[in-house]
Formats: sequence, C-alpha cells, structure tokens
Amino acid sequence: MIDLPMRKHPRLKSYVYDQNGAYFITFCTKDKLKTLGRVIRRDAISAPIVDLTYLGEAVRKEIEETHTHYDSVVVDKAVVMPNHVHMIVLINGDGGTPGASRPSNALIPRIVTMIKKKVNRAFGSDAWQRSFHDHIIRDEAEFLRIWQYVEDNPTLWVEDRYFVPD
Repeated sequence: MIDLPMRKHPRLKSYVYDQNGAYFITFCTKDKLKTLGRVIRRDAISAPIVDLTYLGEAVRKEIEETHTHYDSVVVDKAVVMPNHVHMIVLINGDGGTPGASRPSNALIPRIVTMIKKKVNRAFGSDAWQRSFHDHIIRDEAEFLRIWQYVEDNPTLWVEDRYFVPD
C-alpha cells in the first residue's frame, strides 16, 4: 500500500466563513485546461479581453446570479479566465441561505460549490479542480490591490501563475 502525503486543509480552522467581510476566491478548471475561453486582442491598441466559451459564459452567468441565492452576498468583482476564475465576494448580513443545497456554517465554500455544480450540469461533466483558494481581505488597501489584480488579469495573462501556453 502506498502512503500518500496528507493533504493540507485549505481553510483557516478557527475562522467562520460566514463573517461579514471581503474574500478573494480563486478556483481552477480540471487539469487547468483552458475550457472557459481564450484571451484575445480585438486590435493593436485595445486591452486584451477574455473571449468566453459556452462553459465560460455559464460561469459568468452563475457568478452574476449569486446574489439571488444568497441575500447577504455580493460578488463585487470577478473575471473568468481561460482556466480559472477570480472573485471578490462581500458578505454583509447573517449568511442566511434559504436555498442552500446542504447545511453548513461556511458560506464561501457553499457559494463556490453552487457555481461549480451548476456549471457542471451545463457542461455535462466535472469541469473543476478539487477545492479552491480563498484569502480573507483584511483592509481597504488590500481590497484595492486585489480588485486591480482581478481587473488586470486578462492584460497580464502571459505572466499569470495559471498561464498555460497553447
């Protein structure tokens, strides 16, 4: 029998992910395949944009509709990249989730799970890498830096840690 390394739990054990605040979330496609779109330039002077596939459009739609499932949640900024998604999620309220598919006290994981499940239905199979990365945004300066990072992500695609050349 092979002893596999213990997987490090990605969430802070002492933190309740229902707390009011701002969270930076990143999740990737399975095997980091570029199934969500491609970064293109429309012309020589325009900034690059992400030309979304059917699957990428489904992700964008689910992100935009997140607030309809969770009253206390706003996705303040998001970008769907070819093989990953970045979101800044704001929680302001009690974290109540009347339409949640499973009970949990961790709202952020429920949001990511909901988006992934709904997109998987549109795709017909599992499109996602296991888990996700989250970062608790602690102050306004950090919020503004991360907001700009998300905004600039298509422009900086070839320098991105998730970039995979064609």
